[in-house]
Amino acid sequence: MKALITLIGRIAVDPSDSDETALRKRIAVVLCAGTLPMTLLWSAIYLAIGAPIAAVIPGFYTAFTPINTAIFAYTRNFRFYRFSQLLLILLLPWLVTLSLGGFRQSSVVIIWAALCPLGSLLLEDLRGTLFWIVGFVVLLILTAILQPILSPAALPESFVTWFFVLNVGAVISVTFGLLHYFVGRRDFFQQQAEMLLLNILPKEISDALKVERRTIADEFTAVSILFADVVGFTQLAAKMTPMELVDLLDQVFLCFDGLVERYDLEKIKTIGDCYMVASGVPRSRSDHAIALVSLALDMQAAAAGTLFGGRQLAFRIGINSGPVVAGIIGRKKFIYDLWGESVNLASRMESHGRTQCIQITGNTYELVKDAFDCEAMGTIEVKGAGRMEVWHVLHAKKPGAAANAARLSSSASS
Repeated sequence: MKALITLIGRIAVDPSDSDETALRKRIAVVLCAGTLPMTLLWSAIYLAIGAPIAAVIPGFYTAFTPINTAIFAYTRNFRFYRFSQLLLILLLPWLVTLSLGGFRQSSVVIIWAALCPLGSLLLEDLRGTLFWIVGFVVLLILTAILQPILSPAALPESFVTWFFVLNVGAVISVTFGLLHYFVGRRDFFQQQAEMLLLNILPKEISDALKVERRTIADEFTAVSILFADVVGFTQLAAKMTPMELVDLLDQVFLCFDGLVERYDLEKIKTIGDCYMVASGVPRSRSDHAIALVSLALDMQAAAAGTLFGGRQLAFRIGINSGPVVAGIIGRKKFIYDLWGESVNLASRMESHGRTQCIQITGNTYELVKDAFDCEAMGTIEVKGAGRMEVWHVLHAKKPGAAANAARLSSSASS
């Protein structure tokens, strides 16, 4: 049944439709086609008890709806399909009510017309829904006015009673089914949107933006920043087509993304072939430097053991630690970013670094020297900062050293 409903819901859905439009089309077809078995059954029952006029009315709906749906699938004219089907849902139960002699003798079959404003609520804007609600109320009032002059059909009392149960129960079931389908699809689209948002922004920032659109900027005193860059990228790009180049970078960044996720760090952005990661934002952590250096070693190992686009790539990696301001600014196409001298120095460590080396500043070295073997490289001239001492990270001192150092750092900070 679920597979059948899914198949029916695909009728006339265009790939260019927005999620909302596609959902409304699915609900319209499911509502109209999904009630066909019941209208066919109602028609057969009325015919069996000797009420031919009452039988013809749902029979007309049963015959017209498949044809109209086929036309909709061909023309994709949703406005006409929606209006014509809602009009039938509103008027036909009312006509059955009149043919059987009013509310009671028809077992309040006019309740089926309530699916019209309900369907409208799911299929169009509130202004359109108001039109159908007014129409439904007008028909109720008109039926009450005509009630004294209507000729009651000669139906068995037990039949009238049981049809009360069938009409009310069926309409409630259809209503629940529609709402269940709508809520399920809405939740699916919300989850998709949530996943997309979380792939762009940290969860804490995403949650804050949902509450209030504003500039978000927080100071963090202890953060480590990593930049990684492909060596010789300009020369490499000159020999590749744009699509080959994009595919190559996609392979590289997918590999790095998996490592970043493993260490629960924050990927900030990519700029061309440059990959930027931060540790300690937006969630502070005492082992921010150790975690980031561990990531750098894994990135280095992954690059050495992997062919990207059939090529062996080499990387420069630079890391610095210190205070930053982190957040988002602007109102459109925003990203979570970092600002401050600490970020600039991390970038300089990468650009002034050596091929297949992890170059760190003194700030980072002091935080990781107990966990990793590092080689002092003396001083280098750093643009905007003068001469600075730098180190190259070689490897972890011993298995588990990074984790032990992280625990010691955490204990000291607490």
